[in-house]
Amino acid sequence: MDFNLTEDRQMLSDTLNRYLAEQYPVEHRNKVAYEAPFHDLAKWDELAELGALFALAPEEAGGFGGTGFDISVVFEAMGRQLTPEPLLGALMASRLLAAAGEDQEALLSGATKYAVGVTEIDAPYELDQIACTATAKGDGYALSGRKSTVYGGQAADVLLIAAKLDGKLALFEVQASDANVTGYAMMEGAGAAEVLLDDTPARLLIADAGAALEDAINAGIVALCAEAVGAMDVTHATTVDYLKQRKQFGVPIGKFQVLQHRAVDMLTEIEQARSITIKAAAELGGDDASRYASMAKNMIGRAARLVAEEAIQMHGGIAMTWEYPISHYAKRLVMLDAQLGDTDYHLSRVMAANRAA
Repeated sequence: MDFNLTEDRQMLSDTLNRYLAEQYPVEHRNKVAYEAPFHDLAKWDELAELGALFALAPEEAGGFGGTGFDISVVFEAMGRQLTPEPLLGALMASRLLAAAGEDQEALLSGATKYAVGVTEIDAPYELDQIACTATAKGDGYALSGRKSTVYGGQAADVLLIAAKLDGKLALFEVQASDANVTGYAMMEGAGAAEVLLDDTPARLLIADAGAALEDAINAGIVALCAEAVGAMDVTHATTVDYLKQRKQFGVPIGKFQVLQHRAVDMLTEIEQARSITIKAAAELGGDDASRYASMAKNMIGRAARLVAEEAIQMHGGIAMTWEYPISHYAKRLVMLDAQLGDTDYHLSRVMAANRAA
């Protein structure tokens, strides 16, 4: 496998990293991530102009990417700056719209924001446990139920909702203005929403949507893993730089062998996480996509927590302050594990897949 980026992907990576480094310093990020609408409307438009959204969709859907590697490039850059823009919802929606054969021009241009409602309080990860229901009503459908932790839902114009229709899992389009949407900032910043559906009008997109939803979730997992790799890279580099500058007993604490070993352990975990993310990206859309997505999410969850905890311990008290970036990187790395299935859930999925093989 060739681990080098193609020329186009390298150009996109360089452009996004440069733009985000200039436009999303930690002070600006923390200001917008915790205040409604929990992202920067102007920066969203600029990211769309740079092609970030187009990179998430294949050519046949109007984009210029859509592969696991294209997704990884975008989200690794996002992770480096802890960018709170609602790209995860856009990515998952793009996969679903492509499966439904729907036009994506409004999504890819950034003119219309999408979010995907899958998880519920009693069905946080398992699709077959979804309780939201759809009934035929006139020429369309009506949805009833509640969707929990809809990423980017606080800013969405359109919601793509998974619901049961005649016993099958189907996908519907709902105008956010027709639903009861309660937005909030997540613990580590950026936005999500609780969506209450009460006989809410909806348009059917896919009658049997199980495979499409699985693919969208796998793509979201690849994105989160790539984001974690970007955030871990910055966390490790910041920690090593601190070890070189912080002095104790008249010498930089980086001279102490035990801290050198711990920094190397961090790097080892990051490189393993990067490798499994590359594998999951390569398998996206294939027969083994779910298995490798779960393997990646499990390893990322464990590695991200270790990197976060080691960074805080080696920094000391300064790493717990709001003003110091590491506190925000550590919080994001720990909380990322809960999105789209935590470490234990994905371990169980890998074990089940291995037993079935």
